[in-house]
Amino acid sequence: MPTLDAAQRLAAEVLKVASEDALIDILDEACSRLGCSWFALSHHVDFLAAPDKGLRIHNYPQDWARWFDEQRLGIRDPVHRASRRRAAGFLWHDMQTFSRPRRGDEAILARARRHDIHDGLTIPTHVPGDAHGSVSFAWQKGTYATPEALMFAQTIGAFVFEAARQLSGLVPANDQPRLTDRQIECLLWVARGKSDSVIAQIMDLRTDTVSEHLRNARARYSARSRVSLAIRALFDGTICFSDVAGG
Repeated sequence: MPTLDAAQRLAAEVLKVASEDALIDILDEACSRLGCSWFALSHHVDFLAAPDKGLRIHNYPQDWARWFDEQRLGIRDPVHRASRRRAAGFLWHDMQTFSRPRRGDEAILARARRHDIHDGLTIPTHVPGDAHGSVSFAWQKGTYATPEALMFAQTIGAFVFEAARQLSGLVPANDQPRLTDRQIECLLWVARGKSDSVIAQIMDLRTDTVSEHLRNARARYSARSRVSLAIRALFDGTICFSDVAGG
C-alpha cells in the first residue's frame, strides 16, 4: 500500500543510497507499493543529440524508449511539458486541466498505450542550471494512478532525483558566476528591455557606470551580448522570471 509511513522510510533509504543499482531497487519497491509497473526519472533533453547532457533511469519497455528517443520527445513529450507548468506532482489524467494539448499529443499517448503504459503520475524536479527533470510512475491497462499514490510519490520524488544527480556525476561544481548587487540590478533592467542610458536614469547613475557594470557581468559569465547574459543568469537562477516581469 502507498502509505506515507512507507514513503518516508523509502526516502530515508534514498538518502543513504550508494549506487545506481541500489536506487533502482528502491524504485522497484516504490512500484510495488504503488501497484504500478513502470518508473522513469529523467532530464528533459534530446538524448540522441546530447546523451551526456542529462540523466535517465527507467524500466520502460525498450521498444518504447527507443521510439521515444527517435521522435526527439525528451523536450516535447506532453507529460514533460505539463511538468514544466507545475511545482507539485500531478496525475496524468488531470493534465488537460492545466496544460494545453498540442497537435500530436494524442498520437504520443496512444503509442505509449500500445506498450501498456496507460495512466501515471509525475513529480517535477527543476534545479536552476539544470535541464528540467521529473520522476514518473506509470500503470498498465486496468489500473490507475490515485491521489494516495501521488502523495507517496511526492514524498520520495525529489530525494530520488537528487540521489540520481549525485550518483551520475552531473552535479555542476559550485563555480557559478557571482554578480554584485549593482550588476544584478542593472541586469534586471536589461532583461526588462531597457537601454544603458535609461537604466542610468532609473538608478541615478552615469551611463558609463551602468555600461561598466554590465561589461563586468558579461565578463564573469563569458557572455558576448546582453541577451546571452540575461539568458544565462535566468538559467542558473541569479535572476528569475518573476523579477523580470515585476519591473
